[in-house]
Amino acid sequence: MAGTGFFDFALLHLEDAFRSAPDQNCAVQGTGPCKGASMRHLIILAVAVFCSSCAQLPPADVVNAPPRQAQAVVFDIDGTLTPSVTTIFEAREDAARAVRLFADKGYQIIYLSTRASWFSARIPGWLQDNGFPAGSLHVAQTDEDRSRPDAYKTGMLKTFLAHGWRVSFAYGDSSTDFSAYAAAGIPKESVFALLRRYEADCQPGEWKACLKGWTEHLDFVARSVPSVPAN
Repeated sequence: MAGTGFFDFALLHLEDAFRSAPDQNCAVQGTGPCKGASMRHLIILAVAVFCSSCAQLPPADVVNAPPRQAQAVVFDIDGTLTPSVTTIFEAREDAARAVRLFADKGYQIIYLSTRASWFSARIPGWLQDNGFPAGSLHVAQTDEDRSRPDAYKTGMLKTFLAHGWRVSFAYGDSSTDFSAYAAAGIPKESVFALLRRYEADCQPGEWKACLKGWTEHLDFVARSVPSVPAN
């Protein structure tokens, strides 16, 4: 997912909701201008309540790869494991099943995200609640990283390579994902794009196939992806 300013997106939709709702106080008093002020107070209160448990997920270390079992698969999260970049609380059908197939075959799972800092702390719980296997989770830590997701993900992938890992497959939904994978040396034949909900085409980039969803890809992972030799 690219840096999308999800917080601003949420605010805009919340404000639209309040605009469309009647202002009971003003309706009784017959004073239309007070609607804007009361609406803004409601927005501030709603955002404060909603974000009271939000926090930045701290950085995670990249461990050295074992001598033989050094193959990994990288997954973007928002728009790739979720239906779109804004539906961050919903998992795509069979996404967890596909990721778990890779884990069961011995691949190290890498999760990369440039999600807005207010919501990044929710990612570990969301992955667990939706049945995704444990993996190495890394989220952007600065505004600069979030504004340049391709550079951030390229840097993280190169860090994995420097620690002995080989990224065998890569999945994303954004052109910035595909740019990062190419910059990290992942061949086009190993990259798959996920089609975002309500969009007609996958975003452009160097990828082998555009997947409408994970269900259609399960057979490929089960039959065509080789298992990693155990140490």
